Amino acid sequence: MSKTQHLTLRTMAVTTALLAATLAGCATQSTSGAVYREGETRRAQMIEQGVVESVRNVTIQGDTNNVGTLAGGVLGGMAGSNMGGGSGRAAGAILGAVAGGIAGQAVERNASNRAGLEITVRMDNGTLRAYVQDADEQFRPGERVRIVSSGGVARVTR
Repeated sequence: MSKTQHLTLRTMAVTTALLAATLAGCATQSTSGAVYREGETRRAQMIEQGVVESVRNVTIQGDTNNVGTLAGGVLGGMAGSNMGGGSGRAAGAILGAVAGGIAGQAVERNASNRAGLEITVRMDNGTLRAYVQDADEQFRPGERVRIVSSGGVARVTR
């Protein structure tokens, strides 16, 4: 193996390790009505009650942090640098980085989307409120529900 090939292999290994570490820290937090974060435990929560007026399917778009763009750009640039020779390699690397970045951004955006519900509830005091949460539990119009809230975070439960 030549010195250049060894350096390229080493660069790829370091890049892969950095991307894996970055992705590990990018887990999206749940917006499920059944999931509590550790900081929400052992705290008093307010309970209100009401009746479901309507339920609508929505898409919850997760936050993106451009890791997909970065990863795609790096991988595309590395792949593109293997095309041609001389100045063609540099042009290939640039084109590969741009194309990889665009593809990586699209993958990240689509991977962060998930199914959600917009649940409209007529509260016992007569007000109408809408809540959005993961679609991991089904609600039907006319169903009596509880609204559990604390610190600005609310969830619809049975």
